[in-house]
Amino acid sequence: MEKINAFLDAWGSDLWMSTIQTFQMVGISLAISVLIGLPLGILLVLTRPGKALSNKLVYNVLNIVINIIRSVPFIILLFFILPFTKFIVGTSIGVKGVIVPLVVYTAPYIARLMESALLEVNRGVIEAYEAMGIKTRHIVWHVLVRESRSSIVLGLTIAIIGLIGASAMAGLVGGGGLGDLAYRYGHLRYEVDVMYVTVILLIILVQGLQSLGNYFAARLKKD
Repeated sequence: MEKINAFLDAWGSDLWMSTIQTFQMVGISLAISVLIGLPLGILLVLTRPGKALSNKLVYNVLNIVINIIRSVPFIILLFFILPFTKFIVGTSIGVKGVIVPLVVYTAPYIARLMESALLEVNRGVIEAYEAMGIKTRHIVWHVLVRESRSSIVLGLTIAIIGLIGASAMAGLVGGGGLGDLAYRYGHLRYEVDVMYVTVILLIILVQGLQSLGNYFAARLKKD
């Protein structure tokens, strides 16, 4: 018990601050990525051949751009777009400097997850609404999104966990958060206790989020 108290006295404030920074990075990046990724996913579905807004050019361009961005590992993307990040937010370090690469990395990923979720909706249900003369925008919101909400929640859960992993890598550019703490003190300064506690906190965080995602997805499926 004395060792735990001594550890908390020495590292408690750093761990608390790093945890808050991780939540900030993940929360802000997720919100912006959903605002970009969800419409992109819907556009991918609607512009596919045979769909309501079928457009081969738009679909192919979106498809290729998303595939290109998703092909780049986050750690390479992080360094590759440093000038762009500095241009957008005025800095390439700290929580602020990490949000731009996290959004660039996550938005296409969410778009693809949303596309997969929306494509699971039964084609017959959509055709029935189309036959009744319901407008496409109403079908998108009241049928596609509503019918696939359970899959959307599971997809977003996967995206959040991916974001936490990516945010941990942001420590390499001084991005802050638990990854930064583990890298600077656990790895560079051989503070093994800090490394272990950081890893345990990340495991608890991921397990908790996955359980919550599974719970809400199951509830929405029953409804």
